[in-house]
Amino acid sequence: MPNTVTKTLQATFAPPTAHKQSKLTDLLKTYRDGLQAAFDAGASTMSAVSDIVTPYDLPYQAKAALCNYVPQLRNTYNAEELDDEHPIRLTNQAAEFDHSADRDYEFTWWVPQPGRGTNFWIPLRINPEQEDLWHDLVSEDAKAGEIRLQQHQNNWVLHVTVEYPVEDPATDGDATYVGLDIGETALITGCALKDGSPTDPFVCSGNKAKHLRKEMHTTLKRLQERDAAEWRIDNRFDHYQNALTDIVEKASRQAVEYAQQFENPVVVMEDLTYIRESLDYGEYMNRRLHSWAFARLQGRIEDKAAEAGVPVEYVNPEYTSQTCHSCYRLGRRDSQVEFRCPHDDCHVSTFQADINAAAN
Repeated sequence: MPNTVTKTLQATFAPPTAHKQSKLTDLLKTYRDGLQAAFDAGASTMSAVSDIVTPYDLPYQAKAALCNYVPQLRNTYNAEELDDEHPIRLTNQAAEFDHSADRDYEFTWWVPQPGRGTNFWIPLRINPEQEDLWHDLVSEDAKAGEIRLQQHQNNWVLHVTVEYPVEDPATDGDATYVGLDIGETALITGCALKDGSPTDPFVCSGNKAKHLRKEMHTTLKRLQERDAAEWRIDNRFDHYQNALTDIVEKASRQAVEYAQQFENPVVVMEDLTYIRESLDYGEYMNRRLHSWAFARLQGRIEDKAAEAGVPVEYVNPEYTSQTCHSCYRLGRRDSQVEFRCPHDDCHVSTFQADINAAAN
């Protein structure tokens, strides 16, 4: 039976010209100003937001996205404060992409700008594992959803939500749920539940990926500070991306192979769409939300699981790292490696924190 899967495609802009960089920077600042104004005004309906953001020099796709998003902050997320690093949100009306094999960067995006005749094309560095879906997006075989554009230092990162049909794998008999928790120190922590008890945990170290990301950040920053040639920066960027891609491919394959050793496995991962925007929206959760490793690794696990006929489900991640997998009550994660359950009537006193989270 066909099922619809939602996935987020990721791409990085090829270095824009100074003129395009200026336009992008202005667009980001104006969007955040409009978002802040609507939020501070307490706007909780689409029409109220529209009245506030209409005067701002923004493309209609951004204004429409704000009219949807600001009421959600108030009515759904109960947000008390905005994060300073909000991406630009655009409706799927901005999903105009092109492909040509004759270009150095085969995929391009028609960047929306305010006013008539002001849009411009920008070349994209796509995630190579997602190339087929990018082709589907261009051909409209995959349906675009929300678009987000974020600036990370001198790089611009584009995220496009897409929906596409897949065959829904089915299990015969009782399922064995296999939780996969993705992090930094441990890139993947897997744990199967047998009769409610964690069984045969699996850990894939994240040390190499963490080191490569830090090295990439430092190296690219130094090259940019020295005004190095664009081809040299591109070359180093591609080097690190290829190395990180190799880590993602190997780790995702190991995770699915781990799940396959159990009878009727169902892979379970966190669904970050449930993450609320609140005062504790800090460094750790920003890293979880924006890190390339999480998005790419989770996507590749999902792809490989689908190819292997293993169902994938998502759960609300709220409190998964703070809840005891045995008594289901809140405990404490005193460190990155240890979870502590303070309840005397529970047999769990301390437990490896990532395995506890994976079990949840």
